[in-house]
Amino acid sequence: LSLKFGDIGNLKGLVIRFLLTTSYYQLSVQNWFSLHRLQLLYNHSIQATFNASRIYAPASYSYHCEHVSSLQRYDALLIPSSANDLSKLWEVTFIDFQIQGFNIQEGHFAYAKDCASFFSPAILMGLVMSLILLLVLAYALHMLIHLKSLDRHYECKASPAYFAQMKDNDMGDEKEPLRSSGSESYELRNQQFCKIYI
Repeated sequence: LSLKFGDIGNLKGLVIRFLLTTSYYQLSVQNWFSLHRLQLLYNHSIQATFNASRIYAPASYSYHCEHVSSLQRYDALLIPSSANDLSKLWEVTFIDFQIQGFNIQEGHFAYAKDCASFFSPAILMGLVMSLILLLVLAYALHMLIHLKSLDRHYECKASPAYFAQMKDNDMGDEKEPLRSSGSESYELRNQQFCKIYI
C-alpha cells in the first residue's frame, strides 16, 4: 500500500510504502493481516525502513491506533530496521492511524481492532487497589473468625443475715441509736458477695 505525496520541498517524489502480509492461524481459525514494514522513499530511492511490531488484526477487520510512531513516548511501534541506514535520522508519527489491507467493501473501513491494551496503567492501578482492599478484607475476616468470645456470667448471692454488735462510737454517730432494755445493742446487716464465671 503506497501513499504518494509528490514533491514536498526538497523531497522529490515522496512516497510512504506499507508492506502488508496475511497469514492463517489455526488457533483463531481465521486469516490475520499485519503491517510488516514501512518504507520512506524520495528522490526515487528507499531512504528509511522501519520494522512494524504489534500492528495486526483479523483480515476482515481494520487496525486502529491513536499513535503509531517511532518515538518511545508513543510506545515505538515502528523500529528502525538497521543502524546503518538513515532510519535513525527520521522520526515518524501517525496520528489517528487506521489501516486495512484486505477485504475492503464499498471503500469503507471495517470494524476496527484497537491497539489500546486491556491492561492500561489506569486499569492496572485499579486492579492493584482492588487486590489491596481484598487483602484487608480477608485479614479482617480472619481476625473476626479467630476472635475468642468472652462470655461473662455474673451471679450475686446474698449471705445470710447476721447480727453484729455495735460499738459505742458507732452509736454516737447515729442520729437515732437503737434502744433496748439491755446494755447491748445489735444491728441487722446483710453482706453480699459476687462470683464471675468466664
